[in-house]
Amino acid sequence: MPATQPPRFFEDFTVGLRFRSGTANVTAEGIKSFAAEFDPQAFHLDENAAERSLFAGLAASGWHTAAICMRLFVESDLQPAGGTIGAGVEELRWPKAVRPGDVLRVEGEVTDVRASRSRPELGIVKLRATAYNQRNEPVQIWTPVLMVRRRPA
Repeated sequence: MPATQPPRFFEDFTVGLRFRSGTANVTAEGIKSFAAEFDPQAFHLDENAAERSLFAGLAASGWHTAAICMRLFVESDLQPAGGTIGAGVEELRWPKAVRPGDVLRVEGEVTDVRASRSRPELGIVKLRATAYNQRNEPVQIWTPVLMVRRRPA
């Protein structure tokens, strides 16, 4: 979903503001390609080995899931002015494996908004974000902290 929301400056963020993304399709080829380059474990690379693993089938790397979610997050209707610039992530969990054929989406909410003490041109925005599969099962939960530009005077 290309963003149609105009960029939001720090002053536009309020606790409780919700956002949503479009969707991303997960494929076996994508899982294997990402794993071959970044997380070369058998349960991400080979269906037969994956069947014998804790996952009992091919599963995306958590880092692959995070990368997909990052794209969805950036393309969501959140649209912070100056881009999605992370100051950190306070929590990151993968409660359910992502599988070939899954369709992911991200939803979230602003949980904290405060001015930066060291950089007056920025504000700090904390979010709670959840990625869901097509069965509305959470597959990633994270708490990103963003640096967002303040509106020019």
